[in-house]
Amino acid sequence: MDKKEIAKVLEEIADLLELKGENPFKVRAYRTASRSLLNFEGNFKKLVEEEKLDELEGVGEHIAEKITELFETGKLAYYEKLKKSTPPGMLQMIQVHGLGPKKVKALHKKKIRSIEELKTAAEKGKVAKIRGFGKKSAQNILDSLAHREAYQKRTLWWDAMTIAEPILEGLKKLKGVQKAEIAGSLRRKLETVGDLDFLVAASNPKPIMKWFTSLPGIQRVLASGETKSSVKLEGGIQADLRVVKESEFGYALCYFTGSKEHNIKLRDRALSCGWSLSEYGLAGARKTKKAATEEDLYKILGFSYIEPELREDRGELQAAEKKKLPHLIEVKDIRGTLHNHTTSSDGKSTLREMAAAAKKMGWEYLGISDHSKSSFQANGMDEKRLLAQVEEIRKLNASKSLGIYLFSGLECDILADGKLDFPKKILDHLDYVIGSVHASLTQNEKAMTRRIIKAVENPSLTILGHLTGRLLLRREPSRVDAQKVIDACIANNKIIELNGHPLRLDMDWRLWHKASEKGLLCCINTDAHHADNHQFILSGVNAARKGWLEKSQVINTVSLKEMQKLLKSRKN
Repeated sequence: MDKKEIAKVLEEIADLLELKGENPFKVRAYRTASRSLLNFEGNFKKLVEEEKLDELEGVGEHIAEKITELFETGKLAYYEKLKKSTPPGMLQMIQVHGLGPKKVKALHKKKIRSIEELKTAAEKGKVAKIRGFGKKSAQNILDSLAHREAYQKRTLWWDAMTIAEPILEGLKKLKGVQKAEIAGSLRRKLETVGDLDFLVAASNPKPIMKWFTSLPGIQRVLASGETKSSVKLEGGIQADLRVVKESEFGYALCYFTGSKEHNIKLRDRALSCGWSLSEYGLAGARKTKKAATEEDLYKILGFSYIEPELREDRGELQAAEKKKLPHLIEVKDIRGTLHNHTTSSDGKSTLREMAAAAKKMGWEYLGISDHSKSSFQANGMDEKRLLAQVEEIRKLNASKSLGIYLFSGLECDILADGKLDFPKKILDHLDYVIGSVHASLTQNEKAMTRRIIKAVENPSLTILGHLTGRLLLRREPSRVDAQKVIDACIANNKIIELNGHPLRLDMDWRLWHKASEKGLLCCINTDAHHADNHQFILSGVNAARKGWLEKSQVINTVSLKEMQKLLKSRKN
């Protein structure tokens, strides 16, 4: 484990101890030790190996032993024992947003000892009457539980694709399989999916169904038929397989890709032409040639081919009829990214490692944007450390030793009052500034909108980062008037980020089409915290494609020289 992972375990130990009613000084010691690890800027490995952990504030002999055990083995017997000795209901409740150890203990004393009991008590008004809660807290708990329930039914696109790809490759290799594709919301690149859909063309479905229902990692077989089977995989996600004739494949792929609303419009068009459209083909008195592919089907119905990402009934059919669909951006268009973290803040790879991985991606440049000082939980940099990093980047660029150009940037906290975390005289040393909200995320819509617009109006800001602060399937977006913020960015010549991290994908793709038509420029970033995270550019581009974005509307598709010129022109 690295220091950040260990710090998280220490914080969880403190929570568990507090739940058990342990000595407050002992609890505080673990919290202090956790913060000390996060704030330590030296060589952590060396500190452990030289047995100097006790030099850190809050780290005595016993905690030092536990840190060493975690560092060397990735496990801690004391931590596992604590979890086992804590009632399971309390462990579940502490994961509910807004419930800390003190509130969970208070609920436990009132004999509310599970998620189910918590929901019932909140609905009946019992939680609101408990000291330290109230009506607002009770409603917040109900909202959190509702979100939690919804989250459990969905899977991030990135995670679902990781599961689906090996299954698809296995299907393609089976004897007798003529064609095989992923369908459903996964193919449309929706940010989260409910299940996995596979479509196969074959004349003999039986051995294919047998292979599918015998996959390793199946929790249980839900249904097994001649042309359709459903299984529940480990982790809870459902996977469905349909087998059709090769002559039906184009129709079926379109139908099972969806969306439902898009398909309804397609069927309406077919009816207006005298046909009935289903997953098996076009039927009716009027003769037509067979559609061997989706492209053929769209052409027969009078449309240009519509990419799966656009099939959400958001004007794509009207645009396809007029031959005015966008030429969507592709991953190969990206020349670099600007939102990347290193070990200088909360990243897990060094500056050189991040640069080397970016070079392997074939990029020309990489922007380094570690956290600013107010993000103390992310080891945010103060003025001294920031300026030292700027100088290091300048020297590396001058030496040309990396084979890729580095821009010096910063992910600067937008404070609760809308001010940026550093003054202009510090920010002027940078090539660009990304402004992001990381704290006070629950401000009301009016306050949050005013806060972000004030930051947008700051001459030092270049890019607005992850607009709503959402974490998909984990945290709801902040309440903000996105249209007002978009208009403010256009008026102040600012760029908005499309954060491609699979947990964020923020600004939401649903906002990009109209925003880009107004003239808003996008920067697709990965929010990389590890050298491997550069791969997240794929999910970022997926979301951009769903937002109808073209290459010309995304700034990090330009060459190095053009990017240098662009960033320089936006410095005030």
